[in-house]
Amino acid sequence: MAKTTAEKLPEEPMTGKTLLQKVKSLGPSYSRRETAKQCGYYTRTKDNQTRANMTEFYDALLAAKGIALDPGRSKDGRGREASYRACVHKNGSLVIGANYTQEMGLKPGDQFEIRLGSKHIHLIQVEPKGMVDEDDEE
Repeated sequence: MAKTTAEKLPEEPMTGKTLLQKVKSLGPSYSRRETAKQCGYYTRTKDNQTRANMTEFYDALLAAKGIALDPGRSKDGRGREASYRACVHKNGSLVIGANYTQEMGLKPGDQFEIRLGSKHIHLIQVEPKGMVDEDDEE
């Protein structure tokens, strides 16, 4: 079994296909902890010992294989993600949540034209009056 040294260990943790290829190339000659370290999943302690981050390694390995253990959680860790559905409140308001506006890159003050379809509400982003494209100036 090979001993890991600071020169041999990668600076950044591997992900995706790179991670899968590295794990396969190391094979059974390395322990699970040594494999994790060789793939970049480690930290250095105060006394300069190398400690394997097994949880992060296994999470990355599962993600690389396309397996989501916690599909109900979003990237922000709060456990909610956009459902792409909205409901009308008792006062008649229709609220579009922050998840949607962030995903679309919207900023406060952005304006929309509302077009009603037979089963849909279409929001078409419009430029505020006074805003001119650089291309239009020619």
